[in-house]
Amino acid sequence: MADDYVRRAAITRLSVDGEQRELLEETISEWKRGCQLATDMAWGKCNAKSDVQPLAYDDVREETDLGSQHAILATHQAAQAITGCLERRSNGKQVSKPTFTAPTVTYDTRTMTLFDDDTVSLSTTESRVRCDLALPEAEDGYQRQYLDSDQWSVTESTLTARNGDYFLHIGFRRPKTETERDTAEDGTVLGVDLGIENLAVTSTARFINGRELSHTLREFEKVRAGLQQTGTRSAHRTLEQSSGRELRYVRDVVHQASNAIVDGALRYECDVIAFEDLTDIRERTGASWGHKWAFRTLYEQVEYKAEAEGITVKQVGSAYTSQRCAECGFTAEENRATRNDFRCVKCESEANADYNAAKNIGMRYVRRGQQSSRRTGDSQLALKSGTVTPSGGFAAHPKGFDAEFMDKPHPQNAEGV
Repeated sequence: MADDYVRRAAITRLSVDGEQRELLEETISEWKRGCQLATDMAWGKCNAKSDVQPLAYDDVREETDLGSQHAILATHQAAQAITGCLERRSNGKQVSKPTFTAPTVTYDTRTMTLFDDDTVSLSTTESRVRCDLALPEAEDGYQRQYLDSDQWSVTESTLTARNGDYFLHIGFRRPKTETERDTAEDGTVLGVDLGIENLAVTSTARFINGRELSHTLREFEKVRAGLQQTGTRSAHRTLEQSSGRELRYVRDVVHQASNAIVDGALRYECDVIAFEDLTDIRERTGASWGHKWAFRTLYEQVEYKAEAEGITVKQVGSAYTSQRCAECGFTAEENRATRNDFRCVKCESEANADYNAAKNIGMRYVRRGQQSSRRTGDSQLALKSGTVTPSGGFAAHPKGFDAEFMDKPHPQNAEGV
């Protein structure tokens, strides 16, 4: 769905005293209870916000200490969680009822108010608390461009407790300009290839290993098959517990992978993250249903995390991206020597096969802009060493960029250009 807003998130720690800490902790606890109560009531019955809210609101209000607006937001959170489960189930994945354990609370403009003196007022289970924002001392801290500007308005935000501290992820948005609406998909593109050996590889040579995920999914599948064959009530309970552990494991893996991809896009100042079309990815890669769900979840997590940073996420056709040489463009089955190795039979260029595919995916999106009536075609692909245009124009990254930003050395055959 098209979004006519540019969205950003500004994260800041809160300065709280002992009484405020107790109130925030109690609110987090009641928020989790409210979300769980609404989920328990709606599970197997409905999943739309407009259905879950009238079904569960009264009970959430009566059985928790949440205020009226937070009770509404809790029913919406439950609806969102159930919808996610239903989408995974439609892909053949066994899912269990969502559980809420994360120490977070959602706030909107009715439950949170920002003030010009760098304080914030937050609704709790008893009363509002007004806390100082622990902003950087520097006047040019990145939060200031949103806090001090009339162009940005506050949207839904999240309070998170971590290691005894409280962090407020403040959501901001502003309307896109006419230029942004017309050319929002131009700029620097990061290509991403998904697979089994490597869960994800980017055009900037970031490799996210998938071997441990594959092994764990196989182990869960073995356990699931044995329990399903047993068929007893006890086996069914154990099956639900196993499915919950699998769900939490995959979520953790995907969370870390999506963070790495979005972080890479930010480091290389990318405007677009391009994935291959996920429609037939299971057939193309030989992936399990577990992998397919992981791919879909990874895409969705990258999408919403990137959106918060103002980065667009798109899918492009995947045909021949694994057979096409990213260097000379020659396409042939013989180019894919093995599952992991790519060697062009025409120009003899060699690369990791997934890395070659990631560059092809990104460049396919770049080329697509040249035929679009709404885009200027002024895009380039992000590589580890610089950016490249469809015509072959290359601009190197500033000296020392790799030394500063690349986390670990990658396989020799994945260094690329």
